[in-house]
Amino acid sequence: MRTKLDLDNWNRKEHFLFFKQMEEPFFGITTSIDCTKAYAKAKESGISFFTYYLHATLSAVNAIESFRYRIVEGEVFIYDQVDASATIMRDDQTFGFSYMPYSPDITIFAKTTAEEIQRIQNTPGLITRGFGINLIHFSSLPWVNFTSLSHGRSFTFPDSCPKISFGKMMEENGKKTMAMSVHAHHALLDGYHVGQFVDLLQSLMDS
Repeated sequence: MRTKLDLDNWNRKEHFLFFKQMEEPFFGITTSIDCTKAYAKAKESGISFFTYYLHATLSAVNAIESFRYRIVEGEVFIYDQVDASATIMRDDQTFGFSYMPYSPDITIFAKTTAEEIQRIQNTPGLITRGFGINLIHFSSLPWVNFTSLSHGRSFTFPDSCPKISFGKMMEENGKKTMAMSVHAHHALLDGYHVGQFVDLLQSLMDS
């Protein structure tokens, strides 16, 4: 479900009109997330760490309204729920785009995510199913402790989905951290909203 945003009464209308006309309206930041407690809790609960931090990411995304905004034919819609399309690696080092519906219940989410990972690993091709735009594009680069990240994009394709990526988990003096990159459409949100997301995600990873 979705609701049309009233642009005329939106305090960011001028920002929306300014940034949506740009060839590259996305902006991005890279930061570090403390995952010490989250990693321990994932192991204790028997849930894969990838699933655990993907669920925390989606929980934060769904809690912040601006991360649920999408542009459709020049209008802004607020989606009730945002899911994930995560890149899933196969044994032959190719990957496929998955579809992982969000559930606040991590047990339900872990089950559907495990099923989707297995499906992608046993299905050839990049795009193996259809999905909408109420998504985040999610990826994990567990081989690289990156300090910045860019994405391949077609400027002619109408894309307004946030892109969130995590890097290699690092450990120093018992503290585990991962680099995280967030890229978002500047017509829909600003650095302030990305800051809200980062703070909420860190809180969820610490809980």
